[in-house]
Amino acid sequence: MTADAAHELRTRDFDYALPPELIAQEPPAERGESRLLVVRRPAGGGDTMPALDDRRFTDFPSLIPPGDLLVLNSTRVRHARLLGTRPSGAPAEVLLLHPAAGDAWLAMGKPGSALRPGRRIRLGDDAEIETVEAREDGHRVVRFVGLDAAAAIARYGRLPLPPYIDRAPTERDETRYQTVYAEREGSVAAPTAGLHFTPAILAEIEKGGATIVRLDLEVGPGTFKPVAEDSPADHPMHEERYEIPGAVADAVRATRDRGGRVWAAGTTVVRALESAADGTGGVRPGPGATRLLILPGCEFRVVDHLLTNFHLPRSTLLMLVSALLGREQTLAAYRHAVAERYRFYSYGDAMVIV
Repeated sequence: MTADAAHELRTRDFDYALPPELIAQEPPAERGESRLLVVRRPAGGGDTMPALDDRRFTDFPSLIPPGDLLVLNSTRVRHARLLGTRPSGAPAEVLLLHPAAGDAWLAMGKPGSALRPGRRIRLGDDAEIETVEAREDGHRVVRFVGLDAAAAIARYGRLPLPPYIDRAPTERDETRYQTVYAEREGSVAAPTAGLHFTPAILAEIEKGGATIVRLDLEVGPGTFKPVAEDSPADHPMHEERYEIPGAVADAVRATRDRGGRVWAAGTTVVRALESAADGTGGVRPGPGATRLLILPGCEFRVVDHLLTNFHLPRSTLLMLVSALLGREQTLAAYRHAVAERYRFYSYGDAMVIV
């Protein structure tokens, strides 16, 4: 058992100081121009601090050896944020999570009083949202009145930028808050480690002899939620749906058979692969839903290396990174990133654990 696993974890153990000006409010001028902190784990593991190397994201392809596998999350961000008014004229907001039974949708919203069953929020002259059911977890089941869901989202939906980006979405965000390989729409947040890739960088990785495959995990709003409980193990983990194609399962197995390693582009890929792990180093193909909370002490059964952005303090994503790298090692890397003025969060820079 590692030192982290032996330690009784507390949420405060995953806190760090971040100057607000390091929270990226805009993407880099050009996709792929981010900085990249390369974190090299010592061969012996344990409590030894990793070696840190300040690079550019364009160096990433050179880090993946021939025969290794890079797994991407190809989800597309839905225009899931809907702003409307209550009968009183006061503002209200709905965030669509995913379709439910029939023509209903699972959603969140504020204020909560505006989304009590039977109440409606007016989007425009031709569309309203009515709350059908209020669930114990705070989610709502809603339905569209007037325009159907597709038409209402197309007309009134907004790109749901993260809560720490303090501005309205712009035309630039329409492309930059999606990966270049985004396919099926379904997420309320981007798989942000993937935002750094360009077609040229992906082509360079494959030219170097590595394989690239894609799965789909619908990123939910829980990805931004800090852990409020004193013990991370008591945190009610949010559910996210995923789909692992048979080609991904085959590629993981083939990589293992030739002695290669699996690289995950983002924590969402880690959650999907580790949730579908079959216990033999491979993964089960098909759809699934995960509430997997990965904490230090957890054994990774599929993923060997992780490309990721810098995450919020006290978040389950920071805890996941700490599970692969070590808590003290992760916080040391974050202190370095702060000192070197890396850009943090969704539109920020990247780090890779090798």
